[in-house]
Amino acid sequence: MKLLIIEDSEPLRRGIVVGLNNLGFTLDETGDGSMGLSMALSNQYDLIILDLMLPNVDGMSILRTIRMQALETKVLILSAKTLPQDKIDGLMQGADDYLTKPFSFEELHARILAILRRGQMTKIDNRHQAAGFCLDLETKRFTYLDQEIELTRNEFKIIECLFAAKGRVVNVEMISEAVVGTFDYLSKNTIESHLSSVRKKSREKGGTLPIKNKRGFGYYVDEPVEG
Repeated sequence: MKLLIIEDSEPLRRGIVVGLNNLGFTLDETGDGSMGLSMALSNQYDLIILDLMLPNVDGMSILRTIRMQALETKVLILSAKTLPQDKIDGLMQGADDYLTKPFSFEELHARILAILRRGQMTKIDNRHQAAGFCLDLETKRFTYLDQEIELTRNEFKIIECLFAAKGRVVNVEMISEAVVGTFDYLSKNTIESHLSSVRKKSREKGGTLPIKNKRGFGYYVDEPVEG
């Protein structure tokens, strides 16, 4: 899952980034409203965490522009504005939820999961399976024949990117963006190093990771056809 955080408080933003990164989310971030709007319109995000009082472009203007562009990205407002009318205005402008400051990280996480579940019910399967392997996005578990394989955060994100795209070749740039976001980069050598580690862990459980490289194009899940 890829999220954008638009929040001008550096300590708060960094705290959210660290916490959500540790939970396996891929994040882009900014403290500037103008930059946040540009990022929201030029990239695909599952959810935007949006402050209302921002420099250059305020959060409500960002929200209105996103909805005018007919983007279906989920939006969770974070705001120090606590009046009922403020919440009503945010929800009526197209926000999916409104959380007032101060808040606990646990509540933020719960609300994010609730919003994402609403968007997933009809179109996303939280379990991806291939050749005896199963990736469960809800529990963050990767197993082979019910044996759990312990993955690092980046290993998990790479496997998630490839298993979710089963049947298609995924290039290095797409894998990199899924793991570290739009404004950082993961090299092919680094990706291959992570995959080599997962292959080794899979062999220790008796499995062969069904991920192959199509030279010059990228990686894909190669599930053997039975019979």
